[in-house]
Amino acid sequence: MTPSLARRRTTVAALGLASALILAACANPTDGGTTEVAATSGAKTKINLSPDQDRITTGKVESIAAEVPEKIRKRGTLELVASSGSAAPLTFYATDNKTVIGVEPDLAYLVADVLGLKPHINTVSWENIFVGLDSAKYDAGFSNITVTEERKEKYDFATYREDNLAFEAKKGSGLKVTGPADVSGRTVAVGSGTNQEKLLIEWSKENEKAGRKPVDIKYYQNDSDTYLALQSGRIDLYLGPNPTAAYHAATTGKTEVVGTYSGAGATLQGLIAATTKKDSGLVEPLADALNHVIENGTYAKVLQRWGLSDEAVTKSEINPPGLPKTDK
Repeated sequence: MTPSLARRRTTVAALGLASALILAACANPTDGGTTEVAATSGAKTKINLSPDQDRITTGKVESIAAEVPEKIRKRGTLELVASSGSAAPLTFYATDNKTVIGVEPDLAYLVADVLGLKPHINTVSWENIFVGLDSAKYDAGFSNITVTEERKEKYDFATYREDNLAFEAKKGSGLKVTGPADVSGRTVAVGSGTNQEKLLIEWSKENEKAGRKPVDIKYYQNDSDTYLALQSGRIDLYLGPNPTAAYHAATTGKTEVVGTYSGAGATLQGLIAATTKKDSGLVEPLADALNHVIENGTYAKVLQRWGLSDEAVTKSEINPPGLPKTDK
């Protein structure tokens, strides 16, 4: 391992630990539905879980709005898509069980402000995000989508957050995950079609090549089924996005984050991005809008609002290097 790689992996691990600590929270039923998280070191903020979000907003930028393809400009709406299977604090439902809230919708709304468009968020199953983008039913996905080399063949990306993954275990399990050997022979749940699955499959193959047992990979329909399996001992670990794992562990007290990893693997920091159909003409205005809100400070306010300041990027990049293709 090179010194730079060692520093990167140490940093990722530290960020995961910090996220687990700062997201220590408890719901307060007396204040209309909030949960408390640490926004910055030594400071705390309350996450609003009600349907009345009072989102952070910004103004339209005419020069960036003019970059949007004419068809979308004439329509006046930005058709956005997110996974219905996501969880707090990414994309989830408010206390009315119908209003979509979270850091992903907030950032999507902010981008729509800059583009002078009315945002319309559609929630679908994970695989239907890409089906809808392929058919141009949706303009852009804001759903914790990681940049991967395979996806870049069909989609364009404008990055907006770091992507760190987490292994979640039942509290007190004694497990620690730092690499493939730690999941050898373990039963691990993961979402189908995700970059987490790709990484886990790669680790399983590495174990077999090294003469160790492969990973017993399990798939569940939703988070509630996954966590029931974790509590009952049917699975040892769950590999998912670090923000949701840290949030769940802190708010329930029943699980813990036992290892973190970059969403793009050992040698590259994973990145989350707004996703569009390749050559749709929308990725440039999305990146310009994201860079505008990064520069004017509203982007930082959104991440702080959801306790995710540690995942901030300093610039939105178009189609940067992503998670390498899995070896066949």
